[in-house]
Amino acid sequence: MLWACLWLPQLALDAVLRRLPDPEIPLALISGPAQLRNLHAVNGQAAQAGLRAGMRLTAAHALQPDLAMVEYEPQAEAHWQRFLAAWAYRHSSLVSAQWSGCLLVEVRASFQLLGPWPRIEQRLREELTALGFSHRIAMAPTPRAARVFAGLRDGLATQQVPAMRDLLDKVPIRRAVLPGDAGERLHRMGVRDLRGLRGLPRDALRRRFGGELLDHLDALYGDREDHLSYYAPPDYFDARVELGHEVESHLALLFPLRRLIGDLCTYLSIRDGGVQRFVLRLEHEGGHTDVDVGLLAAEREPALLFELTRNRLERVSIAKPVVALRLLARELPPFVPASRDLFDQRPQQGMPWPQLRERLRARLGDKAVYQVTPATDPRPERAWRRLQGDAPPMQDAPARPPRPAWLLPHPVPLRDTRVRILSGPERLESGWWDGEDARRDYYVLETSQGQHAWAFAPPGEQGGWMLHGWFA
Repeated sequence: MLWACLWLPQLALDAVLRRLPDPEIPLALISGPAQLRNLHAVNGQAAQAGLRAGMRLTAAHALQPDLAMVEYEPQAEAHWQRFLAAWAYRHSSLVSAQWSGCLLVEVRASFQLLGPWPRIEQRLREELTALGFSHRIAMAPTPRAARVFAGLRDGLATQQVPAMRDLLDKVPIRRAVLPGDAGERLHRMGVRDLRGLRGLPRDALRRRFGGELLDHLDALYGDREDHLSYYAPPDYFDARVELGHEVESHLALLFPLRRLIGDLCTYLSIRDGGVQRFVLRLEHEGGHTDVDVGLLAAEREPALLFELTRNRLERVSIAKPVVALRLLARELPPFVPASRDLFDQRPQQGMPWPQLRERLRARLGDKAVYQVTPATDPRPERAWRRLQGDAPPMQDAPARPPRPAWLLPHPVPLRDTRVRILSGPERLESGWWDGEDARRDYYVLETSQGQHAWAFAPPGEQGGWMLHGWFA
């Protein structure tokens, strides 16, 4: 196996920055008790002002009075690590988020599908950058070695075990990610690198540091198998964004909404599936408002889903200020891409019918777009019915003579006295079972102005025409 370590040095900070419209403002994550607040992490702009992690909040305010602050939440950091594990699952079936702040991805099995390691590494970097997370990447034959190399130098990679062992022997003891405080204690004892550590008697190390250190060394060098817990993607999507302030306009919700839709589509691509129904929840103080988004077919195109959700959102009145957005999707059916010709002649600005249909439904309402399918009733006013969604039209409808494209809502008298019969009669007798008995002889008539009319008269008569439709 070959393991890639994706080290995320400021995961919690990036998770906050990616949801801000202006990520360039000085910002810090704060933690600690109320009487002793300190900075947990700072972004680049805050660091340029002299702020650093571990600084007291009072000293930070003295250097940067307009510092933006967000409470550090360990559970939020774990949530985003699981989110990135789900993203990495699209590149490999073996992904581990066992260690905080990094992901381990088995990549050898992906070489035949995604190409050699440089191409996979470039793809990982591009997608992580697009998602808004800073990172360092390294690769090695063992997961622990990849983790150590990622902390040493970004881009360090080796595929051979002997080369990996030689590189590990030169790793400083305090940067070998040893369990607990073993690295610092060994450094005080005069041990400077892993080569010196491996030269010490194992029994003495076991008595002083316990068996965990020796197990770590064996797994690091590949002398024993490293038992990792692997990520398994859930069967639903649930993401939430706190806005940090009260929002009362639709426009201010579009930036976090775009992020949520992008995260949803990333999750869908992992599952190789689509979404057909989801809920955008606008959270208020003491309640929430749900915006239901339903599609006729499964989709996963970010631009389309964002446009549809925005149209639905703009039709909702925001009665109370919004403090958070939450997106829940539990119906995740398989996604079937639309079939396309090899030499597609569709104009560049054209739009496929499924996407156009969904936009029309979002703008005009769910009931405004429908199919028309024939029914079994021969009466013209009941010979068709509306069909919602992608359900196939009725296949057992009886064949009928040509019908006019323009059918009047109700028959009206035909005032023209100079008509010529082109075809007919077509006798219709139906409706005796529901109290709306219809007995008519239908004809195709040509009026004095050359129009083709569809009219009927009582059975056996030719006159007193009742106009029911026009042919094109």
